[in-house]
Amino acid sequence: MSADKEIGTSPEQLSDNDKAYVTSKTGGPGFRSEEERRKSVAQMNSNVTGEIRNPLIGIPKAQLMQDVENYAQEYQLMDILPILRKGALVAQRPHGYDHIPELDEPEREALRNEVTHRWRHPKILYFTVILNSIAAAIQGWDQTGSNGANLSFPTALGIPDTAPACTDAATCASNSWIIGFINSCPYIAIALFAGWMSDPLNNYLGRRGTIFLGAIFSLISPIGMACSQTYGQLIACRILLGIGMGLKEVTVPVFSSEIAPTNIRGGLVMSWQLWTAFGIFLGTCANLVVVNAGDITWRLQLGSAFIPAVPLVLGIWYCPESPRWLLKKNRHSKAFKSLCRFRNTPLQAARDLYFIHAQLVQEEMLIEEAGLSVHSNFFTRFMELFTIPRVRRATQASGIVMIAQQMCGINIIAFYSSTIFANAGATNIGALLASWGFGIINFIFAWPAVWTIDTFGRRGLLIFTFPQMFWTLLAAGMCFFIPASNGTGSNAQLGAVALFVYLFDAFYSPGEGPVPFTYSAEVFPLSHREVGMSWAVATNNFWAAVLSLTFPRMILAMTIQGAFGFYAALNIIALCLIFLFLPETKQRTLEELDYVFAVPTRTHAHYQLTQVLPWWFKRWVLFRKDAVCPELYTFEAEDDSPDNYVDPSHEKSV
Repeated sequence: MSADKEIGTSPEQLSDNDKAYVTSKTGGPGFRSEEERRKSVAQMNSNVTGEIRNPLIGIPKAQLMQDVENYAQEYQLMDILPILRKGALVAQRPHGYDHIPELDEPEREALRNEVTHRWRHPKILYFTVILNSIAAAIQGWDQTGSNGANLSFPTALGIPDTAPACTDAATCASNSWIIGFINSCPYIAIALFAGWMSDPLNNYLGRRGTIFLGAIFSLISPIGMACSQTYGQLIACRILLGIGMGLKEVTVPVFSSEIAPTNIRGGLVMSWQLWTAFGIFLGTCANLVVVNAGDITWRLQLGSAFIPAVPLVLGIWYCPESPRWLLKKNRHSKAFKSLCRFRNTPLQAARDLYFIHAQLVQEEMLIEEAGLSVHSNFFTRFMELFTIPRVRRATQASGIVMIAQQMCGINIIAFYSSTIFANAGATNIGALLASWGFGIINFIFAWPAVWTIDTFGRRGLLIFTFPQMFWTLLAAGMCFFIPASNGTGSNAQLGAVALFVYLFDAFYSPGEGPVPFTYSAEVFPLSHREVGMSWAVATNNFWAAVLSLTFPRMILAMTIQGAFGFYAALNIIALCLIFLFLPETKQRTLEELDYVFAVPTRTHAHYQLTQVLPWWFKRWVLFRKDAVCPELYTFEAEDDSPDNYVDPSHEKSV
């Protein structure tokens, strides 16, 4: 008898024990009783033990096979039933595949390669990630174009805020607010409506369609900015730019997280920040290329950002759609075909298909248990961000990490580095060259996070880098006290400011740079992923708009030393929030994170204060090598019955 036939089970073959299970609707995992079902749902709301639970664990093999057959019948997947059965067995025992007799050796080897060759994946996966990276580069280029243009467009459009073009203090103050508003327009547009538009657009157009629409806006708006004749026209074009930025900013990290294998998800999703940094670098290069173009310099600096939008518009439709989005739309056959293109073997695609489906069934039960509608509209889903405990904790964590990106002070440099270096005594070309250095450091030092984000972890990177950003930003501000007289004094001030700004940038790039969008894209359940990411992006861009709007005025009111000191202090506040309230997500499937975020906030904060902090003091202050940090999360042990083999390595603490 073939392996495929061996794992087929008819209802008549079920034992009395197996029949005691209650099979959920849509072929999801079964439960012995209504009480067990409620217990499973309750654990996703309040997981006080920190147990990471696979929803398929504990289901007898015969019942699991019947669930798979019911699922295949309901969604017209009978043609792939044999491989789907194997996939379900692997999904139930992901670490015990060597002991699943139904698998042949090539299938086991493919599963081993996920660990031993974790970067070996189909070309289409990397093609999709490359296009998503181009979308990120557009964001960075858009930011940097305005950075360079700040040196000349205010005078060209009649709103100078510095001498000698502006001589009246009141006029200079008024113009500084206008310049800040022009710079902040894209971020205001994202925070107020572009970010929120992404949820319904993703719902109707899918990930590819929404990215395509955002790319169209990113193609036409830079051209409009380059042709603007008044600052009002420039404001309108930058609002359109914000729409394109917002649609991509919400959708691209989610798309990357949904197609990426678990063990390299952080490395692939963080490509958003890595290539945003590359876009910043390209933008600084473009600013330098056109610096001697005369009166149209600022127009070319703003308009050049249309260039990377061209390959994105042309290439996005060659990518498969997100399989998780297709599952959400009950297009299970298309989801399997998409997974087959993103995974090395049909077995891995079948495993992911059934596991995602099983977790989605649990999410639906969670929503129903809360008395809410599974098929809710945008406004209902938005309210559920703050009313469903598991979702509320993800909302809180993503909000913290997104706000922290603005609190750390990176964007006072990313948006205004040319202005900052000019204040330190640089010429226009010198300021652009110093900004170019900032851009290349931002890109180069983002690379280490590709490897460390899935090993050192999201929390680990943030907790290490925030203290370093505090002292480097504070030192950069204090360097403005160096006398800026003619000759060596001015050069000393500029050199010292550039040194500490570059050090600050080097610490930001592998930490708070890639983590926020990677983290926010993965923490929400599929049912709330679009609206959750919209919340995170809107939060980030609201505070980016506040920063962009207020920084020119802050320099005038507080001096540049005071402004830098203010943001340096915010780094310490952000560090405390991250330490207490940000759960780790590395090496977790998107579905396992339901249990991570079911741990109550109070439990997590108490663990950090009473367990992690004392351990850290003993280990790194007293240098006690025998100090051991207790783990908060543990895997639920798999059933050790003949039909449900447990790989002992799966029972370890994590």
